[in-house]
Amino acid sequence: MLAQAAQWIIDADALLITAGAGMGVDSGLPDFRGEEGLWRHYPALGKARMSFVEIANSQVFVQDPALAWGFYGHRLKLYRDTAPHAGFALLRRIAARLPHGAFVLTSNVDGQFQKAGFAPGRICEIHGSIHHLQCCAPCGDAIWDAESLQPEVDAAACRLLSPLPRCPSCGALARPNVLMFDDWRWNEARSEMQRANLEDWLQKSASPVIVELGAGLSVSTVRRIGESLSSSLSAPLIRINPRDDSIPRSGRALGMPMSALEGLQAIAAQLESHGFFGAGSAGENLA
Repeated sequence: MLAQAAQWIIDADALLITAGAGMGVDSGLPDFRGEEGLWRHYPALGKARMSFVEIANSQVFVQDPALAWGFYGHRLKLYRDTAPHAGFALLRRIAARLPHGAFVLTSNVDGQFQKAGFAPGRICEIHGSIHHLQCCAPCGDAIWDAESLQPEVDAAACRLLSPLPRCPSCGALARPNVLMFDDWRWNEARSEMQRANLEDWLQKSASPVIVELGAGLSVSTVRRIGESLSSSLSAPLIRINPRDDSIPRSGRALGMPMSALEGLQAIAAQLESHGFFGAGSAGENLA
């Protein structure tokens, strides 16, 4: 299994990284697997028996903005304060040896790949980013950086204490530029631009390899996209997932029942034994 995964990477000219919530677990981030996982991190939601589908819902910004921003404001601070685990650096090290480097497609909204040094132009966030904001109305197509937003949250109550963020154009409530449940007003312009960048990048590669990390079955968007691209590009798929490592029956694919970090460390060790990393870097600068 490891030997095959390593050989596919050695034979590739580009690395497509597809990542779900499990990618952040080794950094200490919650993946909200099951209601117990959500309620452990947000006990106030547990008391109210509120599910992830109910709190990560665009309607909460209408019904109870302080609660909605309590949840997303806390997550924003958590993601800002979390350091990416060592697996991110291993991916960059692998990509640096390939002629066309790497591109990231992720359903995560946490910004961890940018924080780990991946170029923003090489990342496609299909569900948006918590580090960007949009108007709730919306009054237009503007998407702006959330850098100036410093939310103060009562974590025990999951409620925002600081003033609600506002749209700079019309003064309406602002919200994260994230695709939520029951969300008809998500502004997907930024994600569409990123997807166009991915398509342009894929045109340059003749033999990409896909490494999927922590993409589960509960929200299977990343898995489906990866399998579709694997089929259309005739690209091998390496699926790393401690629980959901099953693979398609057709095509070249293998499953590794490991966490993202464990799987990447195992593959890197195998590549090291083949002298893959060598001295210096022959690939593109990804920083």
